Amino acid sequence: MHFVGIDLAWGERQRTGLAVLDDQGRLVHLSSVHTDEEIRDALAPYDGPMLAGIDAPLVVTNPTGSRIAEQELNRDFRAFEAGAHPSNTGKPEFANGTRGARLCRLLRLDMDPRSGRERRAIEVYPHPATVVLFGLRKTLKYKDKRGRTLDTMKAELLQLMDHLERVVPPNRTWQALRADVEGASRKSELGRAEDQVDAVVCAYVALFAERWPERVTTYGDFERGYIVTPTLHDAHTVIREAVEEYARLQPGLVTVAEDYVGLVTSVLDEAGINYLSVTGRAKSVSSFATKAARTIDGLPAYSDPLREITDQVGVRVITYVRSDVATVADVLGAQLTMLDDRDLGQETASEGRFGYASRHLLVSDSDGRVAQVQVRTVLQHAWAEFEHDIRYKGTVPAEHARDFDRRFTLAAGLLELADQEFTTIRERLRGASVSEPSTDGITPRELAAYLAGQYPDAEWSRPDHYAWIASLLPELGLTTLAELGDVLSGVDGASLVARMDYRYPPGAVRRLDDALLAAFGSQYVDLPGNAHRRGLLRTRLERMTG
Repeated sequence: MHFVGIDLAWGERQRTGLAVLDDQGRLVHLSSVHTDEEIRDALAPYDGPMLAGIDAPLVVTNPTGSRIAEQELNRDFRAFEAGAHPSNTGKPEFANGTRGARLCRLLRLDMDPRSGRERRAIEVYPHPATVVLFGLRKTLKYKDKRGRTLDTMKAELLQLMDHLERVVPPNRTWQALRADVEGASRKSELGRAEDQVDAVVCAYVALFAERWPERVTTYGDFERGYIVTPTLHDAHTVIREAVEEYARLQPGLVTVAEDYVGLVTSVLDEAGINYLSVTGRAKSVSSFATKAARTIDGLPAYSDPLREITDQVGVRVITYVRSDVATVADVLGAQLTMLDDRDLGQETASEGRFGYASRHLLVSDSDGRVAQVQVRTVLQHAWAEFEHDIRYKGTVPAEHARDFDRRFTLAAGLLELADQEFTTIRERLRGASVSEPSTDGITPRELAAYLAGQYPDAEWSRPDHYAWIASLLPELGLTTLAELGDVLSGVDGASLVARMDYRYPPGAVRRLDDALLAAFGSQYVDLPGNAHRRGLLRTRLERMTG
């Protein structure tokens, strides 16, 4: 069966938009015509089973005022500015019947919404349909009316196209139409596009009504005129109220996000874990609204958005190698309350495929503030960002979708192999021996190599941490690796590890930090370079000596 959308002009001098979806919901035709004969000819290739959604009155019997269908629909959708215009036989367009009815006869379409025939039509109305399907708080203002500018109309039409691309895969014709909208310099150019966009909405409503008849409402009846549209749920009010409440909370969440970035950074630094970056953000109000309004098969994805959308505060930790992802998760789990822990890479692998890989932690701090922490390697991050930009911004032509899926999968597999190789390289470096350089000072690179041999079981630390602790050594009178080695030889490493009782694997710099603290005691605490953490060091020293 094909699902046809007809944004029918009331007269043949105006443009009529046509769209056709196949039985898989793929867009196979998109055009703009004028006459009934042009409509018939454009739809001639689709001569088999068909359900057409027509945006125009099909049945009008009332001499004045509005049809019962329009009155009923307006009661539900007036608050969304999605009410229908009145239709009556007193208007010249309907005095001798409707153009929609004539077109249905020409196309051999049964207009009865209760019909079970192979070829039939229903009257639809895009505005209320988009409110329900896409969770809109108000209808999008892309039509040319007084007070609307080209820029605002263009932005609203592009927003509608964004929504449609989530339910109807775009093809080349659609991409060309989108380019025309983006490049429009006159309102008339937008007008030529909007009819076709509305036609796609009509076609999707026809598909929706066929697949999920229990999720549509028929306002009015066949005898006096009717309109079929996806059912408006009470959840719409829930979404609107959730967005309003989130807008009130969001400024405070910005502060929470900043606090979490500082907390996670300090925890990882204290653990001596090597990582590339820690970033965070509070979800914007517009992003929250978009997510809250997501639908699955036309129904809201979230019944309680404020509770169910858990990434309102998000933190992202990027590591260098995959083994550090687990280490970061363990460290954060020891310092924060773990509410949920999902290894999406493991979930993907368990399905026998390559793809998105990231560890998603839902955590709570001591004040009960919740955040989602995503932990991934730099290679996993590169794949995820590139794949998201390409796939979810509508730039993949439908005819290339399968090929792109294959290529993204191949890239994910190659990056997983690269992650494994980087881990292997680091493991081998840990056991490498490094000769003492003939310099007066110890450079961060030399120190890193030395510590890899001194603490072969320790994780690598951040490059800036090696530089920082190397800068402390001259303050202790240590300018060569030999002098450092003499100091460390006097420290019982196994006993120190037992006393510290690390809750997570410490990095090489943390191991050296504790060894220097054990060797020099208060002298190390009082170094100018340790001024910012003297309280922490004294606590550690008490644990070592207590």
